[in-house]
Amino acid sequence: MAKQNYTIVVIEDDPLVNMTVRDILSSKYSRVETFTDAQTGLDELHTISPDLVLLDIFLGHANGLDILEQLRKQGYTMPVIMMTAFSDIKMAVRAMKLGAEDFIVKPLDLEQLEVAVERSLKNFDLRRKVNILSEQLKKEQPSEILGTSDGVRKALDMSKIIAKAEDTTVLILGESGTGKELMARFIHENSPRANGPFITINCGAIPRELAENELFGYERGAFTGATEKVKQGKFELATHGTILLDEIAELSLELQVKLLRVLQERRYYRLGGTKEISVDVRVIASTNKDLEKLVEEDKFREDLFYRLNVARILLPPLRERGQDIINVATAFVKEFNTKFNKNVTGFSPEAAETLLTYPWKGNIRELRNVIERVVLLESNQIITKESLGFLKGVQVTSIPLSKTEIELPNGGHYLKISKTGASMGDVTKDLIIQTLNITGGNQIKAAKVLGVSRAKLRYRIEQLAINISGKTIS
Repeated sequence: MAKQNYTIVVIEDDPLVNMTVRDILSSKYSRVETFTDAQTGLDELHTISPDLVLLDIFLGHANGLDILEQLRKQGYTMPVIMMTAFSDIKMAVRAMKLGAEDFIVKPLDLEQLEVAVERSLKNFDLRRKVNILSEQLKKEQPSEILGTSDGVRKALDMSKIIAKAEDTTVLILGESGTGKELMARFIHENSPRANGPFITINCGAIPRELAENELFGYERGAFTGATEKVKQGKFELATHGTILLDEIAELSLELQVKLLRVLQERRYYRLGGTKEISVDVRVIASTNKDLEKLVEEDKFREDLFYRLNVARILLPPLRERGQDIINVATAFVKEFNTKFNKNVTGFSPEAAETLLTYPWKGNIRELRNVIERVVLLESNQIITKESLGFLKGVQVTSIPLSKTEIELPNGGHYLKISKTGASMGDVTKDLIIQTLNITGGNQIKAAKVLGVSRAKLRYRIEQLAINISGKTIS
């Protein structure tokens, strides 16, 4: 039977116990390191990056419970199983309060030990996955890849084949908003690494001086403010799983060199570290840039490009997926019907034509945001062309000066104006009032609908003297 890819550290001052535990666990797990000296074990811990620690409570002059407390304060989250020759309830209670995963009494029952180790590893993997999924849910992204067009089906078929290869590096290309992260997650969830974490890092969203820390972590003293003994980077957090390097083209040339070495040797140094860390992770990179052109311009390393371009997936832009647009939009309508307690049933022919002819520069992401806004504001069951009027901007029609009213978009509401016309301030004020009334005075939702920041909306509310104190905004 193949060994499970976990690293276990045993800190126990009895050499015979160490040897016995190592022999038992080595038959099942890929790496087992043992230490009879507590300080030596602690010094090596941050370079080994274990998935589980077996820790004796009485270690000569050292106390395992104090070591456990120290590990938790330093940010280590791996499960720790305490071992002791003394069955003491108070000691067990303290161990659990300090974050021990389990408590085993000597002489060791080897079968019990194996069960405890297996259970602890499974529980830790589950907790890690739950934490990652919780972060993903906060992004409010659709949970599946939507579409049946040839381009999408071809990409999905390719992804299913690639997913079966556990370590193959993947490069996903496509415009912003085409679903590159969803495709990367699809590959992960259909791979042998599905039970491991899926970690995403946006290479363009972090300052260049912090990028190395984020990717590879650091050790105490690596720079001013690095007070933790060890800070794990994204590669360590993705152990046994998948890491997505989004916007890979934004990575500096210096970091491209380090990333290339990780891909080639599966080893790296933390910032400020002196010992190499082994890495067991699948790398998926994505970008909306033309990497081959960047290589020609000496803005992206050619050797790294070839390393990343082992398996390539191209996601087509939404404007080239005509048959998908209405289907995807309908799926989003259902999603936001539930969210806003609405009953929108579909699109008028004119509205559908608007969706089909709009360029969708933001692709799926833009379409989702548009449908969210429309469903929130829609008072009818059918979305009309007028409901989508904002896609082309608010068009002002010239009117005779004798007319004293103008109909605002999204609406049933008439704003009275003088013969000289309506001021931009009046139009802006009326639009904000309507939106706030529709959202029940919720400024965060209103700002999202209007496409402005909450701070800017609050500034406009104060500037235009909009009264938001009552049930009806005026």
